[in-house]
Amino acid sequence: MEVHLQSLFDLTGKVALVTGGSRGLGREMVRAFAAAGADVVVASRKLENCVRVAEEVRALGRKALPVACHVGRWEEIDRLVDAAYKEFGRVDILVNNAGMSPLYPSLRDVSEDLFDKVLAVNLKGPFRLASVIGTRMAEGSGGVIINVTSVAAERPTPFEAPYAAAKAGLNTLTVAFAHAFGPKVRVNAIEAGPFATDVARYWDREAVENYVQSQAALRRIGKPHEIVGTALYLASDASSFTTGAIVRVDGGMR
Repeated sequence: MEVHLQSLFDLTGKVALVTGGSRGLGREMVRAFAAAGADVVVASRKLENCVRVAEEVRALGRKALPVACHVGRWEEIDRLVDAAYKEFGRVDILVNNAGMSPLYPSLRDVSEDLFDKVLAVNLKGPFRLASVIGTRMAEGSGGVIINVTSVAAERPTPFEAPYAAAKAGLNTLTVAFAHAFGPKVRVNAIEAGPFATDVARYWDREAVENYVQSQAALRRIGKPHEIVGTALYLASDASSFTTGAIVRVDGGMR
């Protein structure tokens, strides 16, 4: 069989929905999908941020729909799905990228409200989105779901315990949904390491860099655009025999 490498990564005619798509890794994936030919639904909590990224997509010659959505709230998720299908009639690529990991002084100080919010955004919301859109994909012409998880799922620290638990759950859902929606829908996860996104401004930068220096084979924090290659691979026909996989993009963390 002759393989045309460029066509493997071509997303022309596809519609992608990216949560947390207005900044950080989400914005990088939105722009990459548009550059590869996809129209994009840009979702995040603040509409004005979504509108700004949607304008960047249109500048690349693709269609874009900005939608404000708090993914921890199922009624907002359902409105997001309705808006996407009303605008484009389909979703071919779903990226569950939105996440949150608030700082806390100690495990004893983690409130019930904080715990519930972290699990809602990082686990409950992706479950709902993947359930609703994955079902429609499986009943239609198929599609791809990409869950953005974290190295914390496998190597948690005391400073991110609820977040790590939620991401470990999302790894589990990735495998479960791959079997639930196969063979027409492929479901994979990107297990991301530390990236220098705007969230990094809340880090103790020196402590994180020292940790990465001691634990990562590449000895550095990732740059946001370095998520793009894996995202395009998993979103496209280049990964046609890949499903239920947890792909580490973490600089080689121990």
